[in-house]
Amino acid sequence: MSRIKVLFVCVHNSARSQMAEAFLNTLAGDRYQAESAGMEPGALNSLAVEVMKEAGIDISHNKTKSVFEKYKNGELFSYVITVCDEASAEMCPIFPGIRTETIHWSFEDPASFMGTPEEKLEKARRLRDAIKEKVLKFVEETGKA
Repeated sequence: MSRIKVLFVCVHNSARSQMAEAFLNTLAGDRYQAESAGMEPGALNSLAVEVMKEAGIDISHNKTKSVFEKYKNGELFSYVITVCDEASAEMCPIFPGIRTETIHWSFEDPASFMGTPEEKLEKARRLRDAIKEKVLKFVEETGKA
């Protein structure tokens, strides 16, 4: 049985989409093939790397990727899930495909977190846990649990 292809998209592919990709591949990689990309790929967010490591998942060697390269290469996905804020999600390209479904999950960008280093880390932990819950719910709802 072939795995369902899912693309997680956010602005820089530095945190939210990387976390979602890692959770889906870790929790249901036998049924799903998750990838991530950004509209303006940047550098991995150190908070995301740290909180994912706390969850037992190492994303420190991941590379950021361009969503437009995936589009130009004609890559097909069953689901494209944007994980950025509402305004940023509107900039995401449409992916052609037989049954591409676009879903939006609104998550705050960890790069915008304010406060002490410990406060930022705690916000990143809450973000990580919220993304994990959304991924688990997605797996349940798409019938591949």
